[in-house]
Amino acid sequence: MKKRYICTILMIAATSSLMAQTQFKPEDTEFYTPKPPVVTLAANGVPSDAISLFDGNGLQQWVSQKNNQAKADWTVVDGQLEVKPGSGDIQTKEEFENFQLHVEWQSPAVVKGNGQGRGNSGIFLQGLYEIQVLDNDNNPTYVNGQAGSIYKQRPPLVEVRANESKWHTYDIIFKAPQFNKDGMLIAKATVTVLHNGVLVQNNTQIEGTTEYIGMPVMKAHGPGPIILQDHGDLVRFRNIWIRPL
Repeated sequence: MKKRYICTILMIAATSSLMAQTQFKPEDTEFYTPKPPVVTLAANGVPSDAISLFDGNGLQQWVSQKNNQAKADWTVVDGQLEVKPGSGDIQTKEEFENFQLHVEWQSPAVVKGNGQGRGNSGIFLQGLYEIQVLDNDNNPTYVNGQAGSIYKQRPPLVEVRANESKWHTYDIIFKAPQFNKDGMLIAKATVTVLHNGVLVQNNTQIEGTTEYIGMPVMKAHGPGPIILQDHGDLVRFRNIWIRPL
């Protein structure tokens, strides 16, 4: 009896809900403003609202990370940006908070060594959180230090290899951590990464700075630069752009 009573109540509720829905007109749930901004793609696939950080024509957007008043001392070869070993990391002049970042990279033509010594570089988001760049092909290393990883924190969901061109692409969606006025953490940073179009980080939470030794450190900060790492290998980059969100 009780079960029949409950079923009757549910049927009445469903009928009432259906009757309420029929009182609406289609236009009652349609809105026309504000309209989203229009974004078009250039011939090279760069969105019209993106900031070009490197398009093969120089390092105007970059400075030395050691001394942000000094010019970036990397090499531009055939329209590609190549690490100059020993010169140090380079960083963007501009700082960013939430963004979509596109970076294309290629391991050295001649790769030497094994593990972390094999075509190593990195892309630091806000100067603090590294997405690893590494030659993964037949290269045993710790999985949270291979290409596509959040360095020393999260391995990629899958290992993506280079195609015949040997160029890789990273498409990175980054949401910065949030802090209150007293510097207390409200929300950790998150990142989504597509490696050659394949999802390798899915809205992954970043636990703090990506330290080589020790645990992540969480410290209050505002916008920060994009940093490309000089790890001593002749890694190349091209077609770097960013869309602040």
